[in-house]
Amino acid sequence: MNHNYARDLNVILSKPDTVGKKLLLHSCCAPCSSYVLEYLMSFFAIMVFYYNPNIAPAEEYLLRKEQQKLLIGLMNETAANKGSFVVQYVEGDYEPERYAEAVTGLEGCAEGGERCYRCFELRLQKTADKAKELKADFFTTTLSVSPLKNAAKLNEIGERVGQEAGIVFLPSDFKKKDGYKRSIELSKDYGLYRQKYCGCIYSLPPGGNTGSVQ
Repeated sequence: MNHNYARDLNVILSKPDTVGKKLLLHSCCAPCSSYVLEYLMSFFAIMVFYYNPNIAPAEEYLLRKEQQKLLIGLMNETAANKGSFVVQYVEGDYEPERYAEAVTGLEGCAEGGERCYRCFELRLQKTADKAKELKADFFTTTLSVSPLKNAAKLNEIGERVGQEAGIVFLPSDFKKKDGYKRSIELSKDYGLYRQKYCGCIYSLPPGGNTGSVQ
């Protein structure tokens, strides 16, 4: 039986003392974070942590970073009117060498397999450490909004690295309740660049075309 991480999140959100707590939200990109921010901004004081050393080439990384900052600015413009907290942006270092080291020997793995799990762990470990540094109450990631990402594995890794760092991982499966569909709608509303691949060189589409879909 599959565990219902979305239900676990709702239990936490239903507690009155949750409102206003600090959440460090790892974001893989602006489109995926759009729905997650819409969903959580009225509950948490969110700091979006953009740490994605897997993204290649560097030009793609920079484009996605700027789109993330653009989205936060646009959503903050209406945050007060919606009774939401203002979102802060926290930028991580671009460390492609760390990603390359983490997946060494797994270059030939199929998409969605062990290589991706190593990538999840690299980013979630860094997020947990940053959350501890910033004295956040929780940390989590937008990655589970994608139907191509294994929510059970993300939650398993998140809980483990959170325990190691001494910070609570917020359980989630953001693709539930049509989260992915809503992220597509919001991306169009905000005019965001929507990439055609996850980010690493192994997920590049044939021919290396990184063009956007709107």
